[in-house]
Order: sequence, then structure tokens, then C-alpha cells
Amino acid sequence: MPEQESSKKRNPKRLQNKGIQDFARYSGLAFQMIGIILITVWGGVKLDKLTGWHTPVFTIVLSLLGVFAAIYTAIKDFIK
Repeated sequence: MPEQESSKKRNPKRLQNKGIQDFARYSGLAFQMIGIILITVWGGVKLDKLTGWHTPVFTIVLSLLGVFAAIYTAIKDFIK
């Protein structure tokens, strides 16, 4: 069995594929985080326009919630 393990370590094609898979995984995670934040900010802006308040309360609150939700999603995916 040590021969099989050493052949896995020496295969540069396998290492290159792992790098591409990691890149795709983490770039997808970044787009997911951006999407969560953009949707919550957009919702906050729409709610502020509906209420007519001068202070953007919903934009601030929902954007902060979106950032926390994006971080939670990222940590959850990193643990997996």
C-alpha cells in the first residue's frame, strides 16, 4: 500500500485538479456571500422607500444582518 500512497502524492495532475476544485469552491462561496449581502441591502432600500423615513433604518439593519448571514454561511461551509 505505501506504493499507492506515494504515487498519489507524486501525481502533479491530481494536485492541479485539486487546486482548480478549491478555486471553484471558494470563488462560488464568495459569489454566494456577495449575493446575500446585495439582496439584503436591496430589501432594506426598498423598505426605506416604502416607509418614507429620512433615516435609512432598514438599509442599515438589513445590511448588517446580511453581512452576518454571509459570514455564518461561509463558516458553515468551511467547517464542512
